[in-house]
Amino acid sequence: MVRKIVRYPEPVLRAKCRPVTEVTPEIRTLADDMLETMREANGVGLAAPQVAVDVQLAVIDVSHNPDCITFMKIDGENVDMMKNMPVVFLNPKLELGSAKEIGEEGCLSFPRLRGDIRRSSQIKVTYTDLEGKTVTVETDGLLARAFQHEIDHLNGILFIDRLNAVAKVGMKRKLARLMQEWEDDD
Repeated sequence: MVRKIVRYPEPVLRAKCRPVTEVTPEIRTLADDMLETMREANGVGLAAPQVAVDVQLAVIDVSHNPDCITFMKIDGENVDMMKNMPVVFLNPKLELGSAKEIGEEGCLSFPRLRGDIRRSSQIKVTYTDLEGKTVTVETDGLLARAFQHEIDHLNGILFIDRLNAVAKVGMKRKLARLMQEWEDDD
């Protein structure tokens, strides 16, 4: 089922999400709905607070771009990214690499808004999957960026918070104009 994606400034987007303590049928349904919602919106990731649920669950699928990473390891083993999409993850713990890069990001909760965000170019993330298994993924590129973006959502951090000071000033005007358009669209 496609769910409604909440838009900024909905308070749930600033929530520090609750850990998922058990993989229940409701959590599985939420994950399925989120994948369907993300695909319908042409997104690469979606976090539970974006569909108004404050739990540590997010989904990512970057399979539309097979060359968006240079490597992906699961539990220390090199794997084919295409065979491991989509990623559904619960209760993630993120380790950031020291090298940084700037890349353009958007967000389904901020339609038509994009900004250049500085993030770690490589990451390691440990999470629980829908089978209750602990998984560790190491990767780079768009997948690393998507993990960082979605994990930020689970902590109430939005991509606009990560803009540099100069960009934030320009973004405020653009955001105010867009918020008026979003209101008019509803």
